[in-house]
Amino acid sequence: MTDNKITQAAVLEALSSVMDPELGKDIVAANMVSDIKIDGANVSFRFTLTTNACPLKEELEANARAAAEAIPGVGDVTVEMDSRVPQSKGLPDKEPIPNVKNTIAVASGKGGVGKSTVAVNLALALKKSGARVGLVDIDVYGPSVPIMMGIDEDLKATEDEMIIPNEQYGIKVVSVGFMLKGDTALIWRGPLVMQLVTQFLKGVSWGALDYLVIDMPPGTGDAQLTLAQTIPLSGAVIVSTPQDVALMDARRAIKMFGEVNAPILGVVENMSYFECPHCNEKTEIFSTGGAEETSKRYEVPFLGKIPLDPVIREGGDTGRPIVVADPDSQHSKVFVDIAGKVASTLSVLALA
Repeated sequence: MTDNKITQAAVLEALSSVMDPELGKDIVAANMVSDIKIDGANVSFRFTLTTNACPLKEELEANARAAAEAIPGVGDVTVEMDSRVPQSKGLPDKEPIPNVKNTIAVASGKGGVGKSTVAVNLALALKKSGARVGLVDIDVYGPSVPIMMGIDEDLKATEDEMIIPNEQYGIKVVSVGFMLKGDTALIWRGPLVMQLVTQFLKGVSWGALDYLVIDMPPGTGDAQLTLAQTIPLSGAVIVSTPQDVALMDARRAIKMFGEVNAPILGVVENMSYFECPHCNEKTEIFSTGGAEETSKRYEVPFLGKIPLDPVIREGGDTGRPIVVADPDSQHSKVFVDIAGKVASTLSVLALA
């Protein structure tokens, strides 16, 4: 026994000095501390993050431990870390998808910028953090997710005609590509496309998901605007390459989501540079830095630069995306970092 009796109130007071800089609150005020137990001089408590992908996880844990250890009379401190993703507030005029906490649109102003590559690896990086993740491919005219995820199966349905998603790498996946055979083209007019999209979002037995990543069609035309107005979005990730024509279209995409009051979670610059595997010299094939400048201009987060590298392309072509094929590579770490930033921003928006 120590002379200073340790109380739960003392532990809470100490932990209230630890700030989560992203939420702008201390961890006690943010309801991140629970299950405080005191056994003589030993203290334990549960520290619940808003996402296990939090880039400040280790720093926050260390600060919480240090704050508890600084209490007079405290001996050992045990911190049990876990996470609970908050429910997105969404848009008030949109009906949420049952049991889905957050919906993330991955979009681009034009095709050919690697939007699907980002969507697939973002979903896998979120899954890697321990989250429950779904991926829906509504790029109806060029669905590539089945190939990238290595899935060649038809969709099935429940007795009440709810679509059962296919699963791969722990992610639930739905794509119009599962309905097409070979090089068959989907030639549908707008109303039929919208019916399909609605079915894929709300007519699927998703189960409980922390994040549903939505691979959007490229462009900013009527179809894309209608989709953005219909889908209950928590936020959007904009993908661009560095050259001017792609950036111009990316800016249009940012404005389009602004028109429907969907938050921009950030901009990704894909194919930012090529690094020679022999001499490690970087070549800016499509220029570089344009997406970062665009993010500054429109005051939205810049999420990161993804290099132009054959291993990323090969991963998509073979159905083993880089986050799965080589999880410890620098390329995978870029996607994990992007996922952490996206998850953190969603938490801030949900708890604001």
